[in-house]
Amino acid sequence: MDTTHTKVFLITGFLGSGKTTFLNKIIARFPKDKKLTILMNEFGEIGIDGTLVEGDAIDMMEISRGSIFCVCVKTDFIKGLYELNTKIKPDILLMESTGVANPSDLKRDLQLPIFNDRFQFKEQFCLLDAVHFHDAFEAFASLEKQIASSTVFIINKVDLATPESINRIKQIVGEFHPDPVFFETTYSDIPLEQFFFEELREDKGTLPVDSGKDEKKILSASELETYIDDLLDQPDLEISPPDELVSVSYKWTGDDLSQIKEMADSLPSSVIRAKGFVEAEDIMYIFSYVMGDWTIEDPGIPAERIKHKNTVVFIGPIDSMEGIGKAAEKGNWTKGEVFQPQNLDTLLKK
Repeated sequence: MDTTHTKVFLITGFLGSGKTTFLNKIIARFPKDKKLTILMNEFGEIGIDGTLVEGDAIDMMEISRGSIFCVCVKTDFIKGLYELNTKIKPDILLMESTGVANPSDLKRDLQLPIFNDRFQFKEQFCLLDAVHFHDAFEAFASLEKQIASSTVFIINKVDLATPESINRIKQIVGEFHPDPVFFETTYSDIPLEQFFFEELREDKGTLPVDSGKDEKKILSASELETYIDDLLDQPDLEISPPDELVSVSYKWTGDDLSQIKEMADSLPSSVIRAKGFVEAEDIMYIFSYVMGDWTIEDPGIPAERIKHKNTVVFIGPIDSMEGIGKAAEKGNWTKGEVFQPQNLDTLLKK
């Protein structure tokens, strides 16, 4: 029988901070007798991180093309939550938001009347990249908004940072919170039972269950569309991402990893993030780039699970697109569509 409430945990953090690694650690230890749903939100046209989520038969929703907290994909987000409320009814909802999201309005979204008080917001984790935090914080408003709305802070990759840098991160976070909770980690490793599993064990057999009585009316597809249209007309809605970033995908048709390496070394410093699966000599790799640092590694997943092979998604300000194009001249690259959430927001508001 389904519980009447879904506990919601939000995982935030700037691009490349380790959110998907953290998510996989939770999945690996999640109780088998509880129902878990993952909502993955990625900024680019193509979702990469969803492929990296580990676990058999994971119930997962993927929303790409912008932040779930701005108008660009608000419709998909509300529809997804409504399906969770009326059909799936999980015990736990883990949401991994895009690294450029402003999550300030999440609690309000979860309390919309159409969800019938199903969603109970529990915790917001913010992963902070100890190596690149300071550059990102100075340049991007989304990181400040994530810090301001979070409650637990995971300072990740501390093995690559100095104690002085870590202490400065704590000072900055402390400017937003009187008593922040910190974990200093590598590979997003924290004591998960403090937030998840102990609570689940205590709740086992005690939560109220659906009796089938007093069922709320389920909206038709057209009624749901009308409700969302009215919601998007609200003047206080977050109508655009806090940072004017764009993404572009490039298809690679080469077979020599030296082309990937040369391209990575040639990217302009304004590029924030790049990620994708590439294949060379019949071996699959994952290419990951974060603010100047990059790796090419074994993805650790079967090749048949990978949806978008030899495609790399780049994220940066609009003025970085030309430099990405020049870097892509160093190999067999074909440019895809440039995606700008701001443009989509404008179209939706007309």
